[in-house]
Amino acid sequence: MFGPIEFILAGVLVGFCVGITGVGGGSLMTPILISLFRIEPHIAIGTDLLYAAISKFCGSLVHAKKLNIVWPIVLWLALGSVPASFITHWILDNYLSQSTHYKMVLTTVLGFMLTLTGISIIFRSQIERFFAKFRKSELSEQQEQVEFNIQGKQTYVVIMGIVLGVFVTLSSVGAGAFGIMALILMFPNLPMIRIIGSDVVHAVLLTSVAGFAHMTSGNVDFHLLGWLLLGSIPAIIVGTLISSRLPEKLIRKILGITLFALGINFILHPVKAKPVEKSQTVMTVQINQQQTV
Repeated sequence: MFGPIEFILAGVLVGFCVGITGVGGGSLMTPILISLFRIEPHIAIGTDLLYAAISKFCGSLVHAKKLNIVWPIVLWLALGSVPASFITHWILDNYLSQSTHYKMVLTTVLGFMLTLTGISIIFRSQIERFFAKFRKSELSEQQEQVEFNIQGKQTYVVIMGIVLGVFVTLSSVGAGAFGIMALILMFPNLPMIRIIGSDVVHAVLLTSVAGFAHMTSGNVDFHLLGWLLLGSIPAIIVGTLISSRLPEKLIRKILGITLFALGINFILHPVKAKPVEKSQTVMTVQINQQQTV
């Protein structure tokens, strides 16, 4: 049995990694809850979505204060992601929640997203260098505001929002890393800090919506959420303050390899529902027969 101390320590570990590397807590917290603490996948995902929303909220306030947010991007992403999140949760709740494949679907999708996240972390520098070829190196702030134009790209942004809405609701992973990559592709001349700021704000909105949807189905453990936040929030602050003194690249690679390995493990060995015992099945059949008579 695990108690508050273990959950607080898990929060400290995830918060510290987030503070140092900037990697979203969802990509690390959910697999820890499932693999280490044996939390049911739907409870781990639902709880982690609200955890991500709360932990990212402070960062979004900083970006808002520094005017790093491109609101048209956030709104068009949300136009796709919010309805997609609600529809995905509705399908889960009405068609899969009672199925024996429910846990397998959740953990397989989680494994897929973790694998992609691990690859993106391991090869981040190479990916950034590749995208840098499409970016103009020197743009004044005035030029940035003039040259940014979302006209003609709204459809692509909405489609990306739909993809994020589906996968984040299913796995709680992907709101950060994949949102940033997509925005870089669609807006190569937009400064990276404004892409990150826009993505963080959208991630807060999406994880909040998906988290509340899971909460309505009873998929959020509030005691667990409280202990995780108690450990992670101070750790995020400490990790951010000392990040310049630690080997961030080495920690990123270790984290990326860990997530990649966890993702492959979930894909190859998804969590499956326990088979119903034979005696229980016979009893259920007998009860049904008596009711029909």
